[in-house]
Amino acid sequence: MKSARQTAFEILNKIQRDESYSNLVLDSALDKAEIDIKEKRFVSALVYGVTERRITLDYNLSLYLSQPLKKLKPQVLTALRLGAYQILFMDKIPDSAAVNESVKLVKKNRAAFASGLVNAVLHKIVKNGFETDGSMSVKYSAPEWLCKMWSESYGRENAERILEASFGAVENTIRVNTTKTNADELCENLLADGFQCEKNRLAKNSLTVISGGAVHKTKAYSDGLFHVQDTASQLCCKALDVRDGETVIDICAAPGGKTFTLSEMMHNTGKMISCDIYPQRLKLINDGAERLGLNNIETIQNDGSKFNSSLLQADKILCDVPCSGLGVIRKKPEIRFKKSEEVDKLKDLQYSILCISSRYLNVGGKLVYSTCSLNPEENEKIINKFLSEHDDFKSVRVLPEMKRYDGDTDYLTLMPHIHGCDGFFISCVERVK
Repeated sequence: MKSARQTAFEILNKIQRDESYSNLVLDSALDKAEIDIKEKRFVSALVYGVTERRITLDYNLSLYLSQPLKKLKPQVLTALRLGAYQILFMDKIPDSAAVNESVKLVKKNRAAFASGLVNAVLHKIVKNGFETDGSMSVKYSAPEWLCKMWSESYGRENAERILEASFGAVENTIRVNTTKTNADELCENLLADGFQCEKNRLAKNSLTVISGGAVHKTKAYSDGLFHVQDTASQLCCKALDVRDGETVIDICAAPGGKTFTLSEMMHNTGKMISCDIYPQRLKLINDGAERLGLNNIETIQNDGSKFNSSLLQADKILCDVPCSGLGVIRKKPEIRFKKSEEVDKLKDLQYSILCISSRYLNVGGKLVYSTCSLNPEENEKIINKFLSEHDDFKSVRVLPEMKRYDGDTDYLTLMPHIHGCDGFFISCVERVK
């Protein structure tokens, strides 16, 4: 049977080699791993920790290496990062164990030639502790362009607090399927299966799972009593203010969480049109709708950046566009290492989808433009440009009861350190003529 460290080692190598999302690789590996729940938690902590702290770890390792890190064999670098993470960030792990187990990893994984190097470098980290060059980039393990952009956009204090909030465990929230049950009943149902939950303070008909394990493996889940969804996404749906019997379009819908929430908010009435460009992603939506018992959902293959004359005119439209994902780095830590050029490429697509989507909206109807990004270039600047070029639309204040980081504005930017959820941008416009 593989040890927890060996399991984490293999997962990290796969993430690095295939440039995969850590959460997907980790979930798949843990489903197959023959280790207990305590060990699985240790694996998760190692994988997420090493991934999100990579810049910090590499800086500390580089202080004691005579060659650039990129010249090291992948298995050697992974073992060094694992050891350094345990020494610098896992207080309950003895330093001796972190060093010795990392040496064992290189010996076991065809890199015995580097055992002396691994031993020496990690002992120096034990001796000297956490080192930094004083920059936000090294301290918070984020590329310099991202630190600069967040500091300029939101102020240095907010930038640092966003980065601080990007580390550690993520709050697990679920949306109650109100067509089948209610929050109190679901709470009791899950408690019987060993899950402790409490009502979400920001989103109605939502629970925060405090403890209990994999909630998506419960009978309540298979019976369609809930779906897993972050608070920010639920608030995004609330902002659209859907009503029973309306026609609603979710333009970029897969994997379907917001479609499901909107359908439930309409009490399974009206028409919920759920669009995506890829057929295999539409299947995820259809499967989810069937599990949840939502029959007002119709899936349509559609490219959001091109006008589709066959789509119905709608009362409400959710335009949750493809984005950089900079608001969800606490769940997908590798996103933090994106290059600025990758992010810059998205603006034209986002604006195109917004403009096309607006053409499906009835007069008097509302459209929510949203992203799971914290980047004004993808957020405020897009919707401001749209309003300046479309005099048949006006801005609508989003969820006025919610705290704003920047004072009085129609738009709402959700921040992890303020709202305790994903970073998210929500704006709303109404068609007036």
